[in-house]
Amino acid sequence: MSEILNKPEVAKIYIDARGPRFGAAITTTVLAIALVTQSTWLLAVQGLVFFIGAVRGPQFTPYAFIFKTLVKPRLKKEAPTEDVRPPKFAQAVGFGFALVGVLGAVAGSSAVFTVAVGMALAAAFLNAAFNYCLGCEMYLLGLRFTSK
Repeated sequence: MSEILNKPEVAKIYIDARGPRFGAAITTTVLAIALVTQSTWLLAVQGLVFFIGAVRGPQFTPYAFIFKTLVKPRLKKEAPTEDVRPPKFAQAVGFGFALVGVLGAVAGSSAVFTVAVGMALAAAFLNAAFNYCLGCEMYLLGLRFTSK
């Protein structure tokens, strides 16, 4: 994995690896509430968070602000870091699911809304509970296929 990400032509930005997992825990909660209540507005708000993470980076989301100000100062260990590109891609994937869900709800298809939110919820839960970032793995798999 590291040999794929270690390209000298790409400027590297590293973030605290615990931040995206914290954000995934909040995202899991928000998406679960959106799914149970069928709230298009709540999904749209989460979609905005995904959009910020996809465009600027996950370190600029509101969840990252909460992590940096309230959680990180209380952590004792040295912060493990990770390349920002895989989590940024994962945010873009989340935004795609949120967009499909909102468009499905606006079009009157609760099935599309439910499936889109369910898929995003599953991915967020995997990251929050097991530290397995599905979007990050998709990014790395894509790099493997395109670097050959």
